[in-house]
Amino acid sequence: MSGISPFHALAFRKLPSGPLMERMMEETVPHPFPAHAQDQLNALSSIEPSGPYRASSVEGPGPGWIERFPIIVHSHLRWDFVWQRPQQILSRMAQHHRIAFIEEPVEGSRYAPASLEISEPMDNIIRIVPLLPGPPDGVDEQSRVILQLVRAALADHPLLQGRFERPVQWFYSPMTAPVMLGEFGSAGVVYDCMDELANFRFAPTDIRQREALLLDRADIVYTGGYQLYEAKSAQHPNVHFHGCGVDAAHFGGARLAQTQVPASIANLARPVFGYFGVIDERLDYPLIAALAAQFPEASIVMAGPLAKVEQHQLPAAPNIHWLGQQAYEDLPALAKGFDVCLMPFALNDATRFINPTKTLEYMATATPIVSTAVADVVRNFTPVVAIAHDREEFLDLAARALRSPDAELIEEGVQRAAAASWSQTVADMRGELQSALRSAEDRSMARCPVVDAEATE
Repeated sequence: MSGISPFHALAFRKLPSGPLMERMMEETVPHPFPAHAQDQLNALSSIEPSGPYRASSVEGPGPGWIERFPIIVHSHLRWDFVWQRPQQILSRMAQHHRIAFIEEPVEGSRYAPASLEISEPMDNIIRIVPLLPGPPDGVDEQSRVILQLVRAALADHPLLQGRFERPVQWFYSPMTAPVMLGEFGSAGVVYDCMDELANFRFAPTDIRQREALLLDRADIVYTGGYQLYEAKSAQHPNVHFHGCGVDAAHFGGARLAQTQVPASIANLARPVFGYFGVIDERLDYPLIAALAAQFPEASIVMAGPLAKVEQHQLPAAPNIHWLGQQAYEDLPALAKGFDVCLMPFALNDATRFINPTKTLEYMATATPIVSTAVADVVRNFTPVVAIAHDREEFLDLAARALRSPDAELIEEGVQRAAAASWSQTVADMRGELQSALRSAEDRSMARCPVVDAEATE
């Protein structure tokens, strides 16, 4: 896929064909790339960093806007991928704000014009998937095409028209920032930094420069981990740490008698060591293999989609079961079948700044948890989570969790999960964002004072 950063290779995938594609097309509204836009594309240029921090300019968005401003999101993650931080936050923000969720492009037919697949997966969430005929020369060229498509859609698409005046732009990745910043008449910029993407496998070489630009233009920065908070606080004056939340009632379903363990694991040999989440370079695969060897009578269940790893690269053993992606609504039932919940993360650059959402989700299921010594897990979740500093300790703690789970620590975890709602997290974030937008408006008014007409006569 020449011209597409390898970091985006997962997102820039080919859409399925046949009946599945036909159903997808029936559920979405195509929005073609306007023929006149190519001339406009040629006139666009990338935005370059231009000095110290500068907040967005808010120019009279109107009364009540601060309570209902629309949001345009730029995400490197799919809305229908693993249900995680972006979906948890934005689904709750959508109770107050209209949200357009722009994903990275997928590759469609080379014979069809560039277009957008636009749908509404839930109330007030408009999902926008760019469909390009082939990979362009680079991320900025790709972003310029998408920019023109979105501009046109905002002007006349029935799900978007008139609904996104003076939006706040919300970034999960800095890759599109050079093209998208300052567009759509935006009144503010949010950077929700959930990972240190520069440390991930196949990260673009210029991602740090793009992030520096985004940090320069952002009104507010959120981080998903405390290590990230410390790092970004040195680069921006308005950074807020909002770590994991949890839908405790949802994952508490694992504790209910009526919840049935799915067939995929109900008949596996017990005990079951279980993990759900993305299967990528952040996992310690030799550790997983060692766990399977140490407990040959047990089942090791790894449930989640593959990202930047291939099936043949995964450890293979009769008692390791790779289940693939699971629906969010099915996770409590899956976890009910776990005897021990695993967080077998490798300790590398990709995990240095992570704060796994699954920690509190596991806690809500009332299951013992064993993790490697990820910094944010150590800081935020001990002693509820048993922390291993090497392979031998991990295997020992896994055996101990099976043999004698600590009921008091498990109950403490249940209580911590109950007190860490996503709804409260989002309420706090929304209040901080409103404050940042008011401050930006005040600075804008100070730079452009009202002139007394009579005094100038």
